[in-house]
Amino acid sequence: MLDRNARLQALQQALKERILILDGGMGTMIQSYRLEESDYRGERFADWPQDLKGNNDLLILTRPDAISAIEKAYFDAGADIVETNTFNATRVSQADYGMEALVYELNVEGARLARQAADAKTAETPDRPRFVAGVLGPTSRTCSLSPDVNNPGYRNVTFDELVENYTEATRGLIEGGSDLILIETIFDTLNAKAAIFAVQQVFEEIGFELPIMISGTITDASGRTLSGQTTEAFWNSVRHANPISVGLNCALGAKELRPYLEELSNKAETHVSAHPNAGLPNAFGEYDESPAEMARVVEEFAASGFLNIVGGCCGTTPAHIEAIAKAVAKHAPRAIPDIPKACRLSGLEPFTIDRNSLFVNVGERTNITGSAKFARLIREENYTEALEVALQQVEAGAQVIDINMDEGMLDSKKAMVTFLNLIAGEPDISRVPIMIDSSKWEVIEAGLKCIQGKGIVNSISMKEGVEAFKHHARLCKRYGAAVVVMAFDEAGQADTAERKREICQR
Repeated sequence: MLDRNARLQALQQALKERILILDGGMGTMIQSYRLEESDYRGERFADWPQDLKGNNDLLILTRPDAISAIEKAYFDAGADIVETNTFNATRVSQADYGMEALVYELNVEGARLARQAADAKTAETPDRPRFVAGVLGPTSRTCSLSPDVNNPGYRNVTFDELVENYTEATRGLIEGGSDLILIETIFDTLNAKAAIFAVQQVFEEIGFELPIMISGTITDASGRTLSGQTTEAFWNSVRHANPISVGLNCALGAKELRPYLEELSNKAETHVSAHPNAGLPNAFGEYDESPAEMARVVEEFAASGFLNIVGGCCGTTPAHIEAIAKAVAKHAPRAIPDIPKACRLSGLEPFTIDRNSLFVNVGERTNITGSAKFARLIREENYTEALEVALQQVEAGAQVIDINMDEGMLDSKKAMVTFLNLIAGEPDISRVPIMIDSSKWEVIEAGLKCIQGKGIVNSISMKEGVEAFKHHARLCKRYGAAVVVMAFDEAGQADTAERKREICQR
């Protein structure tokens, strides 16, 4: 049997040769079993004090036979990659059932079940290895949106809490034998950035990396995620993960997904995936699109050169995957485009700075050292009027807004977090990228944990030495931020052209 390194080499080779097939809906297939409360409980959880029906991840432990049978059915239907049944296997999601302590076990065992199914199918066809994608779902909470319309600055989960959740899950998925990590159904990009941060942190701990797949969710005909980003803005926000693929899944059927998939295909310098629903839900919340209908639409995607990986989400079954696999088999995989290098930023919308860009207007009136009015409003905690200052900047043509809360009598970190959380609820402001401006790293880092887009850190330098500079630079990259680097070193700020060259060359 191939070891993980050999499997990953085989995966890379397969991506060059053909469109790979992802599995279909797990929840759809679980529903077909018509399981009862007793199935979810099993013997181990017979006396659990809460209802457990609906906790599909728990079936990894109580009905592994059902989960294994579903995974086998997808491999038999032609899938190259099967996802682990761990969509809600995080503490924040399992808290609904009081099962937070089971999270690590769920991820390990979920990956092991899928690994067993993949290895069994690979043994049947050694020339075509099968792969396991360890799934990190979006959780049941949003990091960049308030659940309380009357308190837009409130959050019921923090970036750090999500990192802890995703770190635990990722460790389990890797121990269980996953070949890839799939961060999917992303409706809030800040949640995804926390997942990326956690995954890369785990890779650093264990000393090796797995490919990362990323899949966002365009929620409706507005062409935006639930947290408000366009497709290109979403890609700009997560491309620092250097994923093996980026794609779209859930919420929409294949027909509705097409324009956003085409846009992603044109913009992404990596493989592109899609696993849409079987059409849109009917009045009863069910999906009616047949395997043949869905396969016809998906084949057009392949013929148009949009796809490298394709599967299905809600409402899809092994029959859908079999039809899709046959339909795309005769089409070549999408050629990855050569995208020119540029500074690609985002708020809710993308913003690119390249060689053809003219003057870039950065609004500085939300800098407490540059506006007496803004400073007064922040000191008075009059954030409503402070937001008006930011809005005026954007309406006047600012393409980026600089936010600085450095003031001796102010809790700069608290003010930065409060203001950024409030901005997130104002789409007319948050459509542009944010520049987080501070001389204090702890303030910069707190700000980076609040923005879903790709912002700019202003600034880092070698003032505290090379190692501190490298540490901050690595973290900026892991948070997905661009940086302003100051020509400043241990001896002070550069004051001549020669000193500027010397510092910048270092």
